[in-house]
Amino acid sequence: MADPTLTTEHRQALVDQLMSARRAVAAARKQADGSAEAAAHAAVDAVKRALGERGPVWWTDGAPDLNRHMARNTAYADWYAALADAPA
Repeated sequence: MADPTLTTEHRQALVDQLMSARRAVAAARKQADGSAEAAAHAAVDAVKRALGERGPVWWTDGAPDLNRHMARNTAYADWYAALADAPA
């Protein structure tokens, strides 16, 4: 999710850049150009960070950032373990 504090115009400009960078990834893959693909992936990452989708969290709810943690290694471990026992 993008940072909701971004203005509509700024967010849209970043989304436009993101789509362009993703097209550059596809084009580089099609041409089998590894260096261009790496540069395009770097551009995708930079825009995603600017959007707030990667990098430091933009919210301030006081809860720990558990993104990129396995559920079994968090406070949700018991809940997650119970899912395996739940009927489908």
